[in-house]
Amino acid sequence: MPIQNLTTTEPWAWWLGDQATLAGDDDAIREHLRRITRPVFVVERDGALFVTHDGGCIPAATLGNHPGALKLRGILPPVALERLGDASFCADLGIRYPYICGSMAHGISSPAIAEALGKAGMLGFIGAAGQSPQNVEAAIDRMQSLQPAVPFGFNLIHSPNEPDLEAAIADLYLRRGIRLVEASAYLNVTLPLVKYRVSGIRREADGQIVTPNRVIGKISRVEVAAKFFAPPPAKLLQELVNRGDITPEQAELAAQIPIAQDLTAEADSGGHTDNRPAVTLLPTIIALRDQFQAQYRYPMPLRVGMGGGIATPASAAAALAMGAAYLVTGSVNQACIESGTSDAARRMLCQAGQADTAMAPAGDMFEMGVTVQVLKRGTMFAMRAAKLYEIFKANAGLHTIPAADRENLEKNVFKDTLENVWASTREFFLRRDPAQAERADRDPKHLMALVFRWYLGLSPRWAVTGDPARTVDYQIWCGPAMGAFNEWAKGSFFEQQANRRVVDVAHNLLFGAAVTGRAAALRAQGVPLPQQVTQTPPLPVDNIASYIQ
Repeated sequence: MPIQNLTTTEPWAWWLGDQATLAGDDDAIREHLRRITRPVFVVERDGALFVTHDGGCIPAATLGNHPGALKLRGILPPVALERLGDASFCADLGIRYPYICGSMAHGISSPAIAEALGKAGMLGFIGAAGQSPQNVEAAIDRMQSLQPAVPFGFNLIHSPNEPDLEAAIADLYLRRGIRLVEASAYLNVTLPLVKYRVSGIRREADGQIVTPNRVIGKISRVEVAAKFFAPPPAKLLQELVNRGDITPEQAELAAQIPIAQDLTAEADSGGHTDNRPAVTLLPTIIALRDQFQAQYRYPMPLRVGMGGGIATPASAAAALAMGAAYLVTGSVNQACIESGTSDAARRMLCQAGQADTAMAPAGDMFEMGVTVQVLKRGTMFAMRAAKLYEIFKANAGLHTIPAADRENLEKNVFKDTLENVWASTREFFLRRDPAQAERADRDPKHLMALVFRWYLGLSPRWAVTGDPARTVDYQIWCGPAMGAFNEWAKGSFFEQQANRRVVDVAHNLLFGAAVTGRAAALRAQGVPLPQQVTQTPPLPVDNIASYIQ
């Protein structure tokens, strides 16, 4: 039956059109909301509200008595998915939709994800953290060989314990012409990051400064965001000049650009996270953006996107309503068939609830006490990793670990003697970073840290490869968004893991956000919509296509 009109005020406008097109039942209202590329008029007739796509409206002040006019109670303009965020962001990156798959380490955000999203007019970042330069270069080969070419990017992660590796990856990107990176886990701006950003900078004949390399920063702290929005530190620019990496003229140009044109405000996400609430973090970073834009007057305005917790139409719509220039998803992509992890890990992710996560010590920043958010359900990794850090803090080296703790570590965690683990770990670092092994030979505490990082470093690999003997030790980076997505997916085709594809997920989140936003706009105009007509369950992409044509 038609919506009951709760509005008693005089209308601000009148609707004129064919009354035969008016509809008021729940199914019709739902269909009108979903046909996002068409306008919707909500009109009053005989005390009830109806919807239609047709007709037009005239301001009440300009229309006299007209026998066919009906009171206009609400209006929705057409919506294009391409315009949900900041159109300039899409134009600059050469994509159609303001949607990004954020990078996940060990290649979990895989070339297959980036290729699928790129073909669909979106963007995927390939996870390079934890990968050798050789594996990263193989992924570069694959992406650069695609015909036709698609937009894509690679991750550049801050590696305080392996600064040479961070520099090697940055140099690899420069050598291979990778023009877009997602910089993540940074606590401070580093020389490799600045070198990547400013290499090749020049001034065109028209005076415009051109920077071939673009950085999208992923941050969760105001003090770090401020460093990304500011120009590169003068000290680091001078060091690059002294090394011959850039000229003095390029250093002068670099002092006029931000480290990152775009920043992703990363809320409660999987992996490295400060568990910040999105509703406070995003507005804060947007305000900081405005402050830095006013201070530096960059020719191309700064932009802020939103990641962490984006897993349902409601969360996507909320981020866009708060001013996000683009959306970034992470955990939900890990459960899709294109991700670079195992079927075993995907099945565990598909069973997760919002409370099935925990914080655990991070392998790359173990000694600093930095933590990452991981899946708790079905694995003992978080508990065992926390015990490793507890033992590390309490002991000067492996030789001081109490016998009971040592026995538990060797039997349940390492499944080998600590001496054997150190032998294999030392051999690894002699190949990868000899300075680490040399330091460990002098410092028992550092030796212990490297042994414990053996477990922290291999646990995500066991998940990626699906090692059945190590299921309880899987380290699977995951935020509450995964549980929210699973709850939304119940009863739909997404409930089955085999049906989860990154492009289908992306289209559903974007389309659902548009529908959710339209419903909110009508409520703000005083139109009382039944709850059942505003819900946006997952739909096959063909169905979505029929609504946006």
